[in-house]
Amino acid sequence: MTRMSGGQALVKSVLQHGVDTIFALPGVQVDHLFNALHDEGNAIRVIHTRHEQGAAYMANGYAQSTGKVGVFAVVPGPGLLNTTAALATAYGCNVPVLAISGQIPSYAIGRGLGMLHEIPDQLAMIRGVTKWAERIEHPSQAPALVNEAFRQLQTGRPRPVEIEMALDVMADQAEVELLAPGEIPPAPAPDPEAIASAAKSLGEAENPVIAVGGGVFGAEAELLELAEMLQAPVLANRMGRGALSDRHYLAQTNPAGFDLWQDADVVLGVGTRMQTPMMFWGPKGKKILRIDIDPIEIGRHGKPALGIVADARAALAALIPEVAKHNKQRASREAELNALKQAKIAEFEEKLAPQMAYLKVLRDALPDDGILVDELTQVGYMARIAFPVYHPRTLIGSGYQGTLGSGYATALGVKVANPNRPVLSVNGDGGFMYNVQEISTAVQQNIALPAIVFEDGAFGNVQRMQRELHDGRVIATDLQNPDFVALAESFGAAAFRADSPDQLAKVLPEALALNGPSIIAVKVGRMPDPWTTIMPRRS
Repeated sequence: MTRMSGGQALVKSVLQHGVDTIFALPGVQVDHLFNALHDEGNAIRVIHTRHEQGAAYMANGYAQSTGKVGVFAVVPGPGLLNTTAALATAYGCNVPVLAISGQIPSYAIGRGLGMLHEIPDQLAMIRGVTKWAERIEHPSQAPALVNEAFRQLQTGRPRPVEIEMALDVMADQAEVELLAPGEIPPAPAPDPEAIASAAKSLGEAENPVIAVGGGVFGAEAELLELAEMLQAPVLANRMGRGALSDRHYLAQTNPAGFDLWQDADVVLGVGTRMQTPMMFWGPKGKKILRIDIDPIEIGRHGKPALGIVADARAALAALIPEVAKHNKQRASREAELNALKQAKIAEFEEKLAPQMAYLKVLRDALPDDGILVDELTQVGYMARIAFPVYHPRTLIGSGYQGTLGSGYATALGVKVANPNRPVLSVNGDGGFMYNVQEISTAVQQNIALPAIVFEDGAFGNVQRMQRELHDGRVIATDLQNPDFVALAESFGAAAFRADSPDQLAKVLPEALALNGPSIIAVKVGRMPDPWTTIMPRRS
């Protein structure tokens, strides 16, 4: 046992788990945490941001692009509240983020004394957007509770967790026994009887289909083998894009998925909510099989014919030899499915030419393993279904939360986690201004991220709805923008202007080659409505 402060116990315990980067903002309630970070020297990189929201989104991007735990630290009360949009995004996208928060003095918690940064029940508040949250009430508790935080992050369904410590506990000295990381219990093994039953159904199916989400990452090889064995199209929602390369004829997105769903007789869902198929297309006439690490998720959108609670890789590996016992002779569907894919792309290019032209420029500029971080903007919307994705975790977004303003800060975290891979941020002018201050962080930390800002001078998607769905009642959607080129340069970032796809194609390679951040401002007009194409059709 060693005598140390609560702050030191917390930092040393986090270091035990291999954390090498923390996104953070200092403040009085976390002074002793930052003292401890300072004293660890180069063992841990502290990236301080200009807003707590930015720190949390960066931790989210770090984790979402790698599968590793992303960590941020902030003051309590308003500081922690500022991170909740990012935590809600991480929760919805199943991302392992560790939030570390300070607290008011321990004697004052829950008493309503009006202490600096006091809110009535911080733990209750944060438990609404996390998988698990606890308070460390003595320095000696830090190692065990940090171990439990990482157990929660690394078992079952990955989602954010939070630990907090009062400022006086962070300062207190006590004898502390540091602990090695705890054993991570294995995921439940797939039930052999359920595997055998599912394999028989799949092998005998006339038109099997596989639906995947982000929960399939880590099982790409097994997914490919099973899909080819069954000649089953793989319908990837936006979180599962890249599990099967879009160069493969079996890889399909939702617009083609609707057509394929109509004739499917057996559907295997792997690591996905299956929200679109189950809510919009319906299970009628289909045998639904589910694989998920979360037993609650399996029945959320209706009870399947069979549910297998297991890690995706283990379950698919177990299925493959069993399916082979029952699988009928299947002709290749390459010509058919390539034709379907090309027909959808042709439809996109006809209806949504501006968005598709910009997406082509982005894809041409990025290598296969380059990472695109989208936003709630017209080009970002279409990226969900039309941007070719060749590797897992290379299309990053905010999932069903649709958190406007998340993109730029998230992309900075992605680049910090992947310093040797090209990363590109796509934003609208509305969302970009949510975290525009993080250009300062990008410059100070020399984060080599190009960010494209599409300027239409409006919250364009909302304004379109006001015009088309609400009889032209345009209100509160026009925007007064800065000169984004001058703004970027005032921070010390490189800046470019490119007001057409051809101009963007000329400057984007230069921006990607820079050893520092850049902003590319692109003025655009109103783009055609993507939603009749993106939104799921109804059976």
